Amino acid sequence: MEILNGFVEAIQGIFQSSGLVSLNWQNYIMIGVSIVLLYLAIKKQYEPLLLLPIAFGMLLVNLYPEIMAAPSTELLTAQQCAEHGVATAGHAVRIIDGIEYYENPTYGGLLYYLYQGVKLGIYPPLIFLGIGCMTDFGPLIANPKSLILGAAAQIGIFVTFTGAITLGFTPAESGAIGIIGGADGPTAIYVTTKLAPHLLGSIAIAAYSYMALVPIIQPPIMKALTTKKERAVVMEQLRPVSKLEKIMFPVIVVILIAILLPDAAPLVGMLMLGNLFKESGVVERISKTAQNELMNIITIFLGTTVGATASGQNFLRLETIEIIALGLVAFAMGTAFGVLFGKLMYKFSGGKVNPLIGSAGVSAVPMAARVSQRVGQQENPGNFLLMHAMGPNVAGVIGSAVAAGVLLNVVG
Repeated sequence: MEILNGFVEAIQGIFQSSGLVSLNWQNYIMIGVSIVLLYLAIKKQYEPLLLLPIAFGMLLVNLYPEIMAAPSTELLTAQQCAEHGVATAGHAVRIIDGIEYYENPTYGGLLYYLYQGVKLGIYPPLIFLGIGCMTDFGPLIANPKSLILGAAAQIGIFVTFTGAITLGFTPAESGAIGIIGGADGPTAIYVTTKLAPHLLGSIAIAAYSYMALVPIIQPPIMKALTTKKERAVVMEQLRPVSKLEKIMFPVIVVILIAILLPDAAPLVGMLMLGNLFKESGVVERISKTAQNELMNIITIFLGTTVGATASGQNFLRLETIEIIALGLVAFAMGTAFGVLFGKLMYKFSGGKVNPLIGSAGVSAVPMAARVSQRVGQQENPGNFLLMHAMGPNVAGVIGSAVAAGVLLNVVG
């Protein structure tokens, strides 16, 4: 009989500790959302390198919330320590109302510790290091005017920032929401951890979703704002860029930005360090490590832990819908402003600049540049805009980091 009672108690204990008791309807909805995101990442290949770990982190935290639990310390009397088998030797002692209490620290969940790299702003700059190793700034150096298009595409960030404040978000929250318009996931995560960490899950998912949807969102905007004649413009071939120019570029950029806007230095500095690794040609082993092994490891940690912030209780709120909607507005406006400034350059250049390259001013590298190429070829099959669009595209990477620095300086 005692064996049977013990067996029943064990079954009851397992049931009480299972998700069937501890999870609520919000967790189950988020489990469904995570499965949809996994489908999009695997089947549709929408930004799979980050969307897949983000979705799986979301799945984990909603199945087992304790995986993101923070460590804590409980106070036990000597008798409680004995009952729970906790050794008192070496534990700190507190005396409260004449009674001795012993501190019994508990450990946090696995993803809590990995998340510290996000919380402390370590992972995003390391991602930028890898991006720098993979980026060719040659098109931007060959055509410095494309920097204007990269800057123009960031206007959507600040317009959305103002709109978010109007809707009742705090300035810090509005800054984090507006940065979605840069279409740069690491920058969005970096700014959000500094300004509004409680919104991280919503903003990260919105940012990477819109990056993945660049080929769907941008073409209608590009076609609506340009004429068939403008889209068919064939641009002149870019001049060759010397190795010296490519080596000097990251050094000059980091000096200027770090002096003028120190808050942008961590992101821009690591981006330019990675690019200097690539262009110098003397640290090939380090360059390959930064763009491969290091980049892959950080991507796993960043994506999984960011996804793990999207628990049902944190994510399923009205403000999440508002954030996703505002993020779409920010991204659409960034694209629109880039194209509109491209039209201005088309006018002032006497029709030599194809305004489609302005849409690549958002920093979704190289997807936005490929979209400019594709839309241009639909009007003129002999049109090759990819290298011309890469100028505003890489300028957008710098521009989004600078915009992040401005927001951190103003509302941080």
